[in-house]
Amino acid sequence: MEIILLENILNLGNIGDKVKVKNGYGRNFLLKQGKALRFNKINQEFVNKKKDELNKKNTEIKNKFKEISKLIKNKTFKFFKESKDNGDLYGSIKPKELTNLIKEKSNAEVNPSQVILKEDLNKIGTFKVDINFHSEVKTNILVQIDKIQSK
Repeated sequence: MEIILLENILNLGNIGDKVKVKNGYGRNFLLKQGKALRFNKINQEFVNKKKDELNKKNTEIKNKFKEISKLIKNKTFKFFKESKDNGDLYGSIKPKELTNLIKEKSNAEVNPSQVILKEDLNKIGTFKVDINFHSEVKTNILVQIDKIQSK
């Protein structure tokens, strides 16, 4: 499927680029989320006319994410969980749980889909977690998992 991008997308392209993607990705994500249009002459002319406006909108979104990024950059977020004797947790920490803690502690809006986990958070310890806000705005945080102290 050939599409025209309406915003910069990491590992795919920039505003106005004509790219080829798999049908499911194009239909179910890019078109549905308003990130792209099907490629044809009419849509190409539309994007060329609207390119300045789209770039301005993209810059506004990027600046908003930069502000959020500054709030949480290199901060440590602590979880206290029950664990086995060897340090393994009974369940892993999911992106949704992590984003709820970030919102609670630093009042920053982060979507679970923006959290990039390179490894499962299922052990006691400190983990580096990447957060991808935008194709040009990334940051990372530290997640520290400690054992709940039993009485």
